[in-house]
Amino acid sequence: MSTKNQRLQNIIKLYRQRTGNESVDMHEVAKFAAEMGYQLPKPKTAIERLAEQLSAAAREEVRRDNVTGRPYRANLAVVQWVNGSQLTLWHDIDVAPRRIAQKAFVQRREQMVGDALQLTLDINHWNRVHEHEEPIVMPLDFTDDVEWRLNAPDADDKAA
Repeated sequence: MSTKNQRLQNIIKLYRQRTGNESVDMHEVAKFAAEMGYQLPKPKTAIERLAEQLSAAAREEVRRDNVTGRPYRANLAVVQWVNGSQLTLWHDIDVAPRRIAQKAFVQRREQMVGDALQLTLDINHWNRVHEHEEPIVMPLDFTDDVEWRLNAPDADDKAA
């Protein structure tokens, strides 16, 4: 038995086969799936949509440190599971206790590690199947990149 994601992946493959398009717009694939009789998901409620907008606003809120003048994100997100459902709780960084801040920072770091791992796997695969081309090399030590951006003339505007 296939998972929902596997069924959706099969629809994408079928769309590519039928249209010959290598680059696909998922809105077009969704129309294709609906025309094939795929059951459309239940629309989000107004509360669900507003909660998403509030989360996006919290994620984007930036303040400036009153000593350094540097920007920082005003809110920390901590993801946890409650009764089998994922829940994200938002905390003001200036009043969050250490245990909350550390958990939020560890989760963000884990996201970065996961992204770096997947990037490495993707690059390794591309390099293997395109062995006749110059390999793509992507360093994952960000120490110098972060230092350069911290010291760039416009770093304060882009750090957050």
